[in-house]
Amino acid sequence: MLLLIPLLMATPLQAFLLNPQDLWLLVYAHLQQYNLPPPELMVPHSLFRGHSEKSGSFDTHSLHFQQKILERSGLGEQTYLPRAMHVLPTQPTMTYACREAEDVMFGALNSLFDRTSIKPKDIGILIVNCSLFSPAPSLSAMVVNKYKLRGNVRSYTLGGMGCSAGVISIDLAKRLLQVHRNTYALVSGWCCNTSLQQEKGERKSQIPAPSHGNALKTNIMTLGPLVLPLSEQLHFLGTLLARKVLKMQIKSYIPDFKLAFEHFCIHAGGRAVIDELEKNLQLSPKHVEASRMTLHRFGNTSSSSIWYELAYTEAKGRVRKGHRIWQVAFGSGFKCNSAVWRALRTERLHADSAWADCIDQYPVVIPDVVSKEGCHCFTTIKGLDQFNVSCSCDS
Repeated sequence: MLLLIPLLMATPLQAFLLNPQDLWLLVYAHLQQYNLPPPELMVPHSLFRGHSEKSGSFDTHSLHFQQKILERSGLGEQTYLPRAMHVLPTQPTMTYACREAEDVMFGALNSLFDRTSIKPKDIGILIVNCSLFSPAPSLSAMVVNKYKLRGNVRSYTLGGMGCSAGVISIDLAKRLLQVHRNTYALVSGWCCNTSLQQEKGERKSQIPAPSHGNALKTNIMTLGPLVLPLSEQLHFLGTLLARKVLKMQIKSYIPDFKLAFEHFCIHAGGRAVIDELEKNLQLSPKHVEASRMTLHRFGNTSSSSIWYELAYTEAKGRVRKGHRIWQVAFGSGFKCNSAVWRALRTERLHADSAWADCIDQYPVVIPDVVSKEGCHCFTTIKGLDQFNVSCSCDS
């Protein structure tokens, strides 16, 4: 569902790629266990199918196609949709969108302030990002008015950035804190699923799905020299020179980023995104477990997904002092953005974590994409390099 991630930054968790003098405290919150959306907003697969049938907008072929996509989506039975999508016909209106914004943003912000001793008046910088919904007054103004932030707060609303907006917002907060020191920056990211797509005559509007390959390649080539061991950098450079200068017909070398990071938080924008990154970066199922489980439990939460993944890894007790975490997200444009963090302490499951009520149920078995007609394959994750793949085929 549309779930929010606010981030509070001050002193002292160090961002791995920041200047040595820049120290940060990162405290983040989602809609917490006691603050989750009400049960009536949950969308099990059966409800989704029934809703599609009752809408009268789809023929039998389209409904069958939806079912196939749903089976392969990686979504579980406990994801949510906003109120506007639970009524027939759907109501992608300003009223519903504003209520959705208040429910999500204020719920997560209440949780954040409860967890810390920081008061709303302590906030000097506010950044809110949302791709689809840009009301006036702005989303940042809604937060300022709700929590009575101080009159000189520097507030920003970012729109149209897509699912990478969370990382972009962090970078903006970092730069602002370098100029305006001795204050706190609050970063709030929200995904509005309440959107409307209309047909025009015989032409149907379409949202293109661009390839993120070039953006990812550029991001990796920029990030690599900053984080990879020298041996990996030399191997990559040698292969590149052999291909470009000596015109040798050899395969491009993909650096082993597992030597640079202990944990990976890949934007859970969909199963295909996770599959592609797992393959291209030569990761194991364990490395992308947090991404797959986040998609299964919460769905595509846009820019906030990388923070649910970090929370999952912490809830599993895997983040140790000194560990490095790579967050990579994709957005409109087409954008690929990264954030790298080093843990200054060992993290455990927080009682108010979004995973507190279900972490013991994960990881779960998720069906793989059907390899051939009538065959279903399943991956069971056991350990970092221990996983089983089993398939069953119809006779």
